[in-house]
Amino acid sequence: MVIVKFLVFYSPKIVPLVLPLSILLASIMTFGSFAENYEFAAMKSAGISLGRAMKALTVFIFLLSFAAFFFANNVIPKAEYKFINLRKDILQTKPAMAIAEGQFNTIGNSNIKVDKKSGENGELLEGVTMHVKSNQGFGNKTVIKAKSGILKSEEGSNILKLDLIDGYYYEDIYPKKYEEQNKVPFAKASFKKYRINIDLTNLNKSEEAGEIVNTNTMLNVNELNFTIDSLQKSFNKDVVSFTENISQGVEFTLKPKPGTDSGKFKSTDDILASFTKEEKSRVYETALNTISSTDFSIQSNKNDLFEKQKNINKHWIALHEKFVVAFSCLLMFFIGAPLGAIIRKGGLGLPIVFAVLIFITFHFINTFGKKVAQENGMPPFLGTWLSSFILTPLAVSLTYRATNDIGVMVNFDWITEPFQKLYTKIFNNNNNESDNKE
Repeated sequence: MVIVKFLVFYSPKIVPLVLPLSILLASIMTFGSFAENYEFAAMKSAGISLGRAMKALTVFIFLLSFAAFFFANNVIPKAEYKFINLRKDILQTKPAMAIAEGQFNTIGNSNIKVDKKSGENGELLEGVTMHVKSNQGFGNKTVIKAKSGILKSEEGSNILKLDLIDGYYYEDIYPKKYEEQNKVPFAKASFKKYRINIDLTNLNKSEEAGEIVNTNTMLNVNELNFTIDSLQKSFNKDVVSFTENISQGVEFTLKPKPGTDSGKFKSTDDILASFTKEEKSRVYETALNTISSTDFSIQSNKNDLFEKQKNINKHWIALHEKFVVAFSCLLMFFIGAPLGAIIRKGGLGLPIVFAVLIFITFHFINTFGKKVAQENGMPPFLGTWLSSFILTPLAVSLTYRATNDIGVMVNFDWITEPFQKLYTKIFNNNNNESDNKE
């Protein structure tokens, strides 16, 4: 039941990806089958145009678009919230689910491998091997092996307790002197029981209060508007505060030596000329330190502001995506229905090829636009709606061609004709050369 709930809470986020593709494929297959079996010819002979034949389905697709927006605005955020909470509960109540038998699993700052799991929740471990990552960034310098172990966790805690029983502890030691590093010293110890506390905060950080986290997928339109407004105000305050701090930190005033009449100095060069070489060196060093400190502060604050801007962009993208899902249903219908009538092919052959190609193009442009907008390369509105803006002219063109019977075949002569002319010219030249030789 836990796995079923996990899949149920995760599945709603797939709907915005699947629904437009389903509409596109269904419309191509349906209208392609109508055209292939001369149903449209019968309709036209009875005075029913393609636009009139599409009217009922158009109304249905409009209703489906409203339903898709309601689903994206209400169902998906709640399901995402429950999914993240369920994931956190699983980590706390059944932490052994994060450990697979016979392979290394990354948990916290450790890689853990177990030969066998047992117990009601898989908390009893046999043949435990651990590689603990070094805090100094030198890789895995600590290896712990134990015959057995027990996983323990408490509700509401981000600390996972691992009791290892009957094992050995190995640790590489980095000596301070370079000459002693070639000896590769290490420490070894045996134990009957050894407790390790593993921090799961990184796995549950999306639920921690006060952090910049990806809560954008768990909010509806009203909540996103409120959150964006709050984040933007906070961002503007940080920019103003950063500007004021930098302007104060950059100030560096060069003053004459004590007891010197400042009125006789006309410029900074005159003041520097009154100092000795040692004093000038100290002045330059102080100025360089001030510049370096200011530059470091600018870079660190720049990165911090960039991350906050990315978080704002993510919320804007999540807001626009709810409307894009509804519009994409309409867009895919007005591409698929006239395209099916034009190609005159139903079933699962050619329609699937066209549907997959069109949807891959739509999905690729959509993903590209959102990634660029998230990195602040373009406005979030443009990045989210980019695929719709590009494919809307195609939908309009196909609908116009189908409803006005302008060409029932897709014409690629403008591509093939130049190559045909080039081939004909080369072939004629070869024939002329052969005739001249004869």
